Parts: sequence; structure tokens; C-alpha cells
Amino acid sequence: MFSSGYSQQIPTVSTGTAVYCSKLTHRYNSADRDALSEVTFQVSAGEVVALLGHNGAGKTTLLKILAGSLVPSSGKVYVWGTAPRQQPRRVAYLAQRSALRWDFPISLRELVATGTFVRRGWFRGLSREDRNLVERTIRALGLASFAHRPISALSGGQQQRALLARALVHDADLFLLDEPFTAVDEETCQILLAQFAQLKNQNRTLIITTHNCDAFEALRPRKIVLRDGKVEVDTFSPQGSYCKADHVAG
Repeated sequence: MFSSGYSQQIPTVSTGTAVYCSKLTHRYNSADRDALSEVTFQVSAGEVVALLGHNGAGKTTLLKILAGSLVPSSGKVYVWGTAPRQQPRRVAYLAQRSALRWDFPISLRELVATGTFVRRGWFRGLSREDRNLVERTIRALGLASFAHRPISALSGGQQQRALLARALVHDADLFLLDEPFTAVDEETCQILLAQFAQLKNQNRTLIITTHNCDAFEALRPRKIVLRDGKVEVDTFSPQGSYCKADHVAG
């Protein structure tokens, strides 16, 4: 069973610690092996982390646990010193684009606006400040001309930018981004990188799963490599370092 410490604040975790995991383990029902096995690491506020590994390495499972949408089998996990989902305003989770229903009948603008719900609640209308934030974010991501378009009519790159816009209007301190660079065009890639650089400059914390570490060179991220549910490499360094994507592609 999961440790009772899951729902309690842990005094030994610094207020500057965004994520703390200790022997974090998870096995899905009917699976014959752990999706995560005794994963231990911590992430300080303001860090940019590239979470790397092949398909099935456990990257998405880890992000779901940090987002609070999945309860682990055992181990300890704290986000901003408390159990996941205890501080929803401080955490924004961007799921993989393929995990969403793009036939839902809403416009791009309406999708982005849902990112404000965590701050204002589901049954309150958008304030003028919220509407201005939504419009500024849509423009910043080059989506103004598509704002009225149904999300089902967007290209893959436009959908990915819309999801990032939705996460940005959340105005969180920790961003959990699952494969944001998958199947996007070069223009979208550069727009995403520019937004991530801005978040880094604002001292926001980013944990980004990816197969393409080379795209992150300018951000000088810390790399955590998962293999078969375990931490194989953690390149934590105060100075940061580079890596090659083919190092973790196997």
C-alpha cells in the first residue's frame, strides 16, 4: 500500500523543492512488471528537466503521478511539499496530444480558456483579466487567426500550440509537459522552445518528456533517463550539460 506520508507535508523537503520522489513504484493492474521501480530524485524550483527514455520506460506514468491523476503503488512523492493535487493552482499538466478528444465541439479560444478554470472555478465566467490573458497567450503562440476555428479543424502543430496555450494561462509554478515535440513542424518547435525559455527566465519549473534532447540545447536542461521504469542516468549539475538523443533512444 502507498505510504501514509502521501497526504502529509514532509518537513525535510525544502520550500524550494518542486518535486520529491523516494522509491516511487507503480505497477498497473494485470501487468507483469513495474511501470516504475524505486524511482528516487528531487527537482528544485526553477529547474528545467528533460525526462528521457524509450517508449514504455515510465515517463508518462511518472508525469501522471506528479500531476495527481495516478496514485502510485508505493513510495513517497511530494509536489511543492505536499501530496500531488493538493496545490492545483501551482501545477499545470500538458498531456500527450493523442490522449485528447479533438472531435469535441469547442473552438481553439474556448479550449485555451479552460486553462483558467483551476483559478476561477468551473461555474464562474471569465473575468476581463482572464480574457485578456487568453488573447495575449493565443497571439504569443501565433494562433490568433485560428482562434474561432473548431479544434477538430486544427493541424497537429496548431493543436500542440493550443494545448501549450491552455497550460500557460493556468499560470502555474510547475509545468509537466508530456512529449510536446511529437509530430510537430519546425515553426511549432521553435515557438514552443521560445515559450519554454520565457518560463525558465521567470524561474518556473519544467519537466518535459521527449525523445529529442537536442531540441533543448539552448535551455541547458538537467537530464533524467528512465529505462524499464528505473532511473538509469541523472545528469544533475549546477552548470547544466548537453546530451545526444541517440544516447537514450534504445
